[in-house]
Amino acid sequence: MLMKESLIIKALDAALSTGADFAEVFVEESLNNSISMVDGKVDSVGSHLVSGVGIRAYRGLQSASASSSDLSEDAVLSAARSVAAVIGDSSRILPPIRLTERVNTNIHRIEIVPSCVPLADKVELLGRALSSAKAYSPLVSQVTGSLIDVDRKILVANSDGLLTGDRQIRTRMAASAVASRNGESQTGSCSPGRRMGLEMFTSVMTPEEIGTEAARQAVVNIEAGYIDSGVYPVAIENGFGGVIFHESCGHSLEATSVAYGLSEFAGKKGQKIANECVTAIDDGTIPNAWGSLNIDDEGTPTQRKVLIENGILKRYMVDRFNGRRMGEPSSGSARRQSYSFTPTSRMTNTFIAPGEDSDEDIIASIDNGLYCAKMGGGSVNPVTGEFNFAVTEAYLVKDGKIGKAVRGASLIGRGSQILMDIDMVGRDMQTGQGMCGSSSGSIPTDVGQPLIRVSKITVGGR
Repeated sequence: MLMKESLIIKALDAALSTGADFAEVFVEESLNNSISMVDGKVDSVGSHLVSGVGIRAYRGLQSASASSSDLSEDAVLSAARSVAAVIGDSSRILPPIRLTERVNTNIHRIEIVPSCVPLADKVELLGRALSSAKAYSPLVSQVTGSLIDVDRKILVANSDGLLTGDRQIRTRMAASAVASRNGESQTGSCSPGRRMGLEMFTSVMTPEEIGTEAARQAVVNIEAGYIDSGVYPVAIENGFGGVIFHESCGHSLEATSVAYGLSEFAGKKGQKIANECVTAIDDGTIPNAWGSLNIDDEGTPTQRKVLIENGILKRYMVDRFNGRRMGEPSSGSARRQSYSFTPTSRMTNTFIAPGEDSDEDIIASIDNGLYCAKMGGGSVNPVTGEFNFAVTEAYLVKDGKIGKAVRGASLIGRGSQILMDIDMVGRDMQTGQGMCGSSSGSIPTDVGQPLIRVSKITVGGR
């Protein structure tokens, strides 16, 4: 156990001592390992241990929190008393807290624990990826890459009597390639990750496949032309194409913004907010998925949540504290980067569900538009839903056929509008991995969708 039960109870008692009606102790020990390489040579190796405790207390809709990297009894109780001081200045006699341990079902099989593998073996895996990227084309001028693995152990206890924990192991490899010609350079990348050990490089994607994909994108882009800006019908490919929904709509369905009315979808449960062909899901229970959890960071088991069903808003993603304001129970959506962040509602694996249209029919339906094969990063305002996303690999579509590659495209719009303008949804749903930043820090999330068609969207270009 990461902390003695007797100290946990003392900390909960101290946090409750000035009138709070709920208190929580969160203990974490995370080992983060990383390797980076440039052109086949090791650039850096890192190993970082994160260890500490976060303590929270509520009194109605008032919340206070504190954290400490020192797990001694004096430091833990000092943090608990500082929380109590914010909550109030009264004193009261409390009934004794009795903790009952809950053991959670682990749905994530780990075959090769990365932290137990010699460094040389990890370097060899990453080197294979970069060698494949370099060998793809003489146009590839530079290759870089990284391999990270995380072994996170957490303990959650609260004044309701809960005592539980989880161990979360994740692995991710990223390869980037630069293609150069006539003094010009373009990039490509590939960065799969899973809640798995090193077995992911035989069961999901080999290092050679990762490196080759990064180089392929770079070569496509160095040979690409440009697109003129305008309003077009657009087909957005599966996998990381789902970042559009994640950013433009997903954040607006988190209680973090909904509970305070700071979302364009606040108060719209039961209303139509999307085209009838759109069903969107957040599912933290997918075995070995990058964003999956057995329990969230409040100890609540994760759920499969249908957020939008056939265009109708059904649910929000809710954490315990924001659920108080909304009058809703937690949906297992509370997440935090580490013990030093206060948890709030966040996505896990969020995707548009498969539809009824074939990929061939989606492309054939576009007379003059854009096929977005790979999406990059972007920005969104959750209050207005306005977004701007880079397209990292794109092709013109003419008369229902995919044509020449173009670069420099971006998609500009508003979340509520794009949901209505998605009018075709394919059948092959795939996911892509990313790190999502918000008020509770940076956390691993999956995004996904099948190939979709947006009937019209503003495309930024040359």
